[in-house]
Amino acid sequence: MPEPVKKTVSAFAKKPKTQEAEEGSSVLFEAETEKPDAKVKWQCNSKDIATGAKYVMTAAGNKHSLSIKAITKEDANVYAVIAGGSKVKFDLKVVSKPGPVQAPADAPGKSDVEPEKAPADPGPAPPSDPAPPTDPAPPAAAPTGEQPVVPAQDAPPAEDAQPPDTRQDLTGLFTEKPTSGNVTVGENITFVAKVCAESLLKKPTIKWFKGKWMDLASKSGKHLQLKETYDRNTKVYTFEMQIIAAKANFTGAYRCEVASRDKFDSCNFDLAVHEACATEGFDIRTAFRRTGADGKEDSGELDFSTLLKKRDSFLKSSNRAVQVNAEPDSDVWNILCSAPSSEYEKIAFENGITDLRGMLKRLKKMKKKEEKKSAAFTKKLDPAYQVKKGHKIKLAIEVANPDVEVKWLKNGVDLLPTGSKYIFESVGNMRYLTINHCSLADDAAYSCVVGEEKCTTELFVQEPPVTIVKNLEDQMVMNGERVELMCEVSEEGANVRWEKDGVELTRDESFKYRFKKDGCKHVLIINEAMKEDCGHYKVKTNGGESMAEILVQEKDLEVYQSIADLTVKAKDQAVFKCEVSDEKVRGTWYKNGVEVKPDARVNITHIGRNHKLTIDDVKPEDEGDYTFVPDGHAFNLSAKLNFLDVKIDFVPRQDPPKIHLDCMGRTSDSTIVVVAGNKLRLDVPITGDPAPTVIWTKGGKASSVKADGEETEGPESSWTLKHGEVVTEGDSRVHVETTKGHCIFTIEGAERQDEGLYSVVVRNPAGEDTADINVKVVDVPDPPQTPRVLSVGEDSCVVQWDPPLFDGGQPIIGYVLERKKKKSYRWMRLNFDPYTDTTFEAKRMIEGMEYEMRVYAVNGIGMSRHSPASQPFVPVAPTSEPIGLCVDDISDTTISLKWRPPERIGSVELKGYGVEYCKEGTDEWIPAIQGLTDRTSLMIRDLTTGDKLQFRVRAFNMAGPSAASTLAQPVTIREIMQRPRIMIPRNLRQTFVKTVGETVNLMIKFQGKPRPKVIWSKDGEPLSPTFASVRNSEVDTILFIRKTERTHSGKYDLQVQIENVEDKASITLQVVDLPGAPEALKITDVWGFNVALEWKPPKDNGNCEISGYTIQKADKKTMEWFTVYEQYRRTNCVASDLIMGNEYVFRAFAINQVGLSLEPCNTTDSAYIQKTAMEYKPPSYKDHDFSQAPKFTHPLVNRSIIAGYSTTLSCSVRGSPKPKVTWFKNKMDISNEAKYRMLCRQGVLTLEIRKPCTFDGGVYMCRAVNDSGEDIVECKLEVRSQVPKEENKKED
Repeated sequence: MPEPVKKTVSAFAKKPKTQEAEEGSSVLFEAETEKPDAKVKWQCNSKDIATGAKYVMTAAGNKHSLSIKAITKEDANVYAVIAGGSKVKFDLKVVSKPGPVQAPADAPGKSDVEPEKAPADPGPAPPSDPAPPTDPAPPAAAPTGEQPVVPAQDAPPAEDAQPPDTRQDLTGLFTEKPTSGNVTVGENITFVAKVCAESLLKKPTIKWFKGKWMDLASKSGKHLQLKETYDRNTKVYTFEMQIIAAKANFTGAYRCEVASRDKFDSCNFDLAVHEACATEGFDIRTAFRRTGADGKEDSGELDFSTLLKKRDSFLKSSNRAVQVNAEPDSDVWNILCSAPSSEYEKIAFENGITDLRGMLKRLKKMKKKEEKKSAAFTKKLDPAYQVKKGHKIKLAIEVANPDVEVKWLKNGVDLLPTGSKYIFESVGNMRYLTINHCSLADDAAYSCVVGEEKCTTELFVQEPPVTIVKNLEDQMVMNGERVELMCEVSEEGANVRWEKDGVELTRDESFKYRFKKDGCKHVLIINEAMKEDCGHYKVKTNGGESMAEILVQEKDLEVYQSIADLTVKAKDQAVFKCEVSDEKVRGTWYKNGVEVKPDARVNITHIGRNHKLTIDDVKPEDEGDYTFVPDGHAFNLSAKLNFLDVKIDFVPRQDPPKIHLDCMGRTSDSTIVVVAGNKLRLDVPITGDPAPTVIWTKGGKASSVKADGEETEGPESSWTLKHGEVVTEGDSRVHVETTKGHCIFTIEGAERQDEGLYSVVVRNPAGEDTADINVKVVDVPDPPQTPRVLSVGEDSCVVQWDPPLFDGGQPIIGYVLERKKKKSYRWMRLNFDPYTDTTFEAKRMIEGMEYEMRVYAVNGIGMSRHSPASQPFVPVAPTSEPIGLCVDDISDTTISLKWRPPERIGSVELKGYGVEYCKEGTDEWIPAIQGLTDRTSLMIRDLTTGDKLQFRVRAFNMAGPSAASTLAQPVTIREIMQRPRIMIPRNLRQTFVKTVGETVNLMIKFQGKPRPKVIWSKDGEPLSPTFASVRNSEVDTILFIRKTERTHSGKYDLQVQIENVEDKASITLQVVDLPGAPEALKITDVWGFNVALEWKPPKDNGNCEISGYTIQKADKKTMEWFTVYEQYRRTNCVASDLIMGNEYVFRAFAINQVGLSLEPCNTTDSAYIQKTAMEYKPPSYKDHDFSQAPKFTHPLVNRSIIAGYSTTLSCSVRGSPKPKVTWFKNKMDISNEAKYRMLCRQGVLTLEIRKPCTFDGGVYMCRAVNDSGEDIVECKLEVRSQVPKEENKKED
């Protein structure tokens, strides 16, 4: 009889019933819900039904119906209707259409059940008047021995007693849920669950439970196997729970839960295990047996336990020949409750109960549950409910009196209806409390009170995990800048944890890091970022984490004002001045490459951002190129100082022009290099009288005859100067000017097209001169070619690129690389010093994140523009090698291998496994199959018999193959007649315990053909023959130890092997001995007739648990020992009822499963029980508190005095203890001033001011302080100046 379950509140007012219909007809099932807006779902064999040609579902208010058209035999199934937490099951029985009735003799199949004949005339009926035909029973309803009896048509449907589902907003991860099933004892059954992983970021995890809490993952073994497969095409995970050789106690409710990060789903299903049917030839007498060992028929006691196990199936088969209408079974549990315990076995035998032990346990629980039935409540609250934060929950009770008033309490306080938070409902006998928008404050104990009766429950509010909505972003900042890392979480006020490189960040005294909360936003602020702040920063919540990287780069120095060329006359002052962006940057001045040192004429100053070089009394030797180089920065500022010498030269009037250049431009040394964008300034010294005309030409010589005798090709440009004025000018960027003795050619912002040969011609009436100057313009290089990612690792990648097409006229120094996440906009620099090679390994990346790379080229001039971004790539490492590679089966031409997935797979999924083999003595690995396999097992066919082969398996993912997992030794391709198998006796499956000195003789049988190889080992090490003796035969092995010692304890492993096929078993041997004596037994306290003892456990427990201690006492006079405690488990005790005036000593023994310790532990001192005496205790009185806070009884009085005459200020104060008095003038302490004298006599305070002047006037204050408080009094003192005597006389 099933156990009674709690009656739940049904959502149905009218339930559909089981119906019977003929083939080809239609049937209509109707249901009516309590609420009109309830959602109803129809199912067939636990699968949802959709409206179509076969099924028609209608809903009108609270009435719902299901119509099934054109019924066939396949429609005879179990149907169900679900509304809320209620589920009602019902059956549809399909019968064939009635046909012509044949004579009973011509019936093709005769039923085993014969109806009882009526007591009418037994004579045969005349043939002319045949008996009227009777409708035979439908085949589906005929109760046979092999078919269950179908319930009557009007039988009420069975409603699943499922509690309301308090789990809200399930994400529906299941694409196929496991369904309930039935199985016969000894047979197998498999439950299947499928999950679609297309929208999941992480592989789902699944758990199987029996009941509420029993996790079946730890029960895997002989009767339970859990499997998992993945289909890469459909991206569906299939999870299987297979129950092998089911037993009767497997019956019950099961649950399957699947989770993936913040998503969760679960479903419930049932398993029913039925007893196997007995054979037809069952003889009840064979079920009885005797328990005697001699095998005689009349020896031993009668044991009919075998009969009890087959009673049910025997009755089913034996009832075939009896009448169908049997009397209803009586309630066996009522009979057991009222019967004496001596009759239990007889009652169980009569009613077919096979599990006597389970019957007694259940009967014991039933007696405990028998309690007084509540008069006020028909249904009480459950012990506990659970709801997610923000959701609502409905508590329901059922009262006996529909008119009674109920009162709801929360933590013992009355609940009042407040808005929409708490809603009270009363429907008939039902009373409901609805709590909307549950928060953590609603996590409390709730009670419902009816009169003097009360029922209580606990509500647990589950707070959802806090997830990160907006992730952190990588940042690259300059040194000294402010950094803000911001993330956004799913809930306001949530706590987060910040980490840098795995170390938690906290607020320190230097206020380096500041943490800010703004609703759902959390910000980490670094005020001034330094180089040591580079690293990976991570923010964690209880539901996720996010990581970003910060790179700190040195700030580039900007030039606000550069130095300019100067032309200075003799004795004048020359000042070079520049302004840069950083006030802290210092620099060095150079003249013609030599550092300038300050002296009497040269002054160097640095004020803020301005740097200045001043030269007084300029001399001709001061002329040259001056350069300012900032410290720590790779650039400089240059200008030229021209000395203007004012003097009169007496030269001939007709002096032919002359160009004074060191080199005339016909060698490489004459090439002038200028950086693109900078100023090109050609200063050519010339002489000639009268002043010559200067002509500048680009693209060819100015003279009519070329150097090589041929005309130059290409465009030419010319610029002419006459008497210092520009006659012709070809470009607005070009400036030509002349001074006495110099001709200057300037191009502002030189470009690449300005590169070439420049010629200068000077003419006057006395002649002409020509010079050529070669100008080379250098620039930053072109961007490199698009980078290519050659390979990726777990947190790194190798990238390669081609050099730029144009190097800018200068050799390439190196390259600078940057990377960024695919979905981010921030590029992070990977190197600050130029990298010379064109292949770079980038590290410190996040596995599974998509990245892009780009490259800059650097030459002596600067950095190019960035290259195009590379193709996106994902850093991922190869998996670890597959584990557990072994031979599953082998024949003459095939071999089956199996293995387990790698321990570390990484963030990307596996592509599959590659299996290879090679012959012994060769290094050539041959693929066993074309391509890869998704399974963790493989059968390799078409092998040569007798070959000795070695096999290996590698796992493949996006990064390539993993390390190989190889068999321990080569395998000979030869069929094994019988696989090795070890048969461990039942008593050796648990720890085998022996006492020191006993003999161990273990015989373990095994099987296998050809004869297997037997290997014994202990704790992973081979078993030594001197340690234990081993004898092997073809069918068994014996482990023999003549005299056990403590060192024989441990785990013994037995391995039976044929080629690479093996079987293993383990035996745990525990050798125990008597324990040692307890330690440090001492007397901790003696009072009255009691002594407190304390001791420590023994160091040697005898290799087993200490079960207790024996404590004994002895009078010191007689030294006879008496036991105080026996099997005492604690390490401290109190010996009581000791005799007054005696002196006692104590000892303790340790006890384990072997026995008492050989030696006791004695106390070093004794305990004397003193005689009690009367002591006089004088009465105690509470001292009076005389303390009193200071109080001024006479205040200070405002006074006006004349300067020069001493005066006093007086007041009086009281207080206990005596207060400390301090005097103040204008709130300044004057206790240490010599001009004032403070007196205190009997509480009268006096301040004496000696010969005050007008400056002594002001507000004087006196403060009295003690432990009870303080008081203040103040006054104003006015000091008037004296009137001279002469003025008094004049007035008189």
